[in-house]
Amino acid sequence: METSTTTLSAPPTQAHVHEGPRLAGDLAIWFFILAELLAFGVFFAAYAFTRANNIELFNAEQAALNRNAGALNTVLLLTASYFVVRAVQAAEREAARQCANWLLGAILTGFGFIVVKIGEYAAAFAHNISLSSSPFHMFYLSLTFFHFMHVILGLVILIAMWNGARQGRYRPGDMNGLETGAAYWHMVDLVWLILFPLVYVIH
Repeated sequence: METSTTTLSAPPTQAHVHEGPRLAGDLAIWFFILAELLAFGVFFAAYAFTRANNIELFNAEQAALNRNAGALNTVLLLTASYFVVRAVQAAEREAARQCANWLLGAILTGFGFIVVKIGEYAAAFAHNISLSSSPFHMFYLSLTFFHFMHVILGLVILIAMWNGARQGRYRPGDMNGLETGAAYWHMVDLVWLILFPLVYVIH
C-alpha cells in the first residue's frame, strides 16, 4: 500500500521586519524647513554682498555688538537642542515623565535665549540704533529679529509637546508629533549657528 507523505510547512514565524532609515517627523515639516533655510540663505547672501561693499563700516559696527551675549545665546540654544534630543530618546523608552522633564528644560533654556536677546535689543535701542541707522544695523536687526520670531514659534511648539508628553501621548510607533517639533527646533538652532558667527564674529 502506497503511503503518501505530506510535508507540512512549518507554521509561519513572526516575520522580521527590517526597519531601514526613515525620515523623522512629518514630511511637510521638511518642506517647511527647506523653505525657511532658503529664505535665511537669501538673507545671508544679501548680507555678505552688502558687507563686501562696506567692509570698514561693517567691521566697526560689528565690533560694538555684545559677543558675550551672542555666545551665551549659542550655548542656550545648543543646550535646548540637547534637551530635545534627550526628550525624544526618553519617549522612545516610553518614559513619558522624563520626556516631559527634558522638554521643560528645553523650554526654560529657550526662554533664556529670549531674555538675553531682549536685553540686546534694549541696549541697541537705547543707543538709537534702528533699521535705518546703517546697512549693518538693518541686517543685524532684521536677521536676528527674523530668527527671534522663529525661536518664539519654537517655544510655542515645545510647550505643546511638553503638554503632550505629560499626557503620555508619545511612545514608540507614535512619535510623529514629537519628532516633527524636534526637527523644527533643530532648524532654529542650525540657523543661529550660521547667523552668530556671520553677524557677530567673522570680519
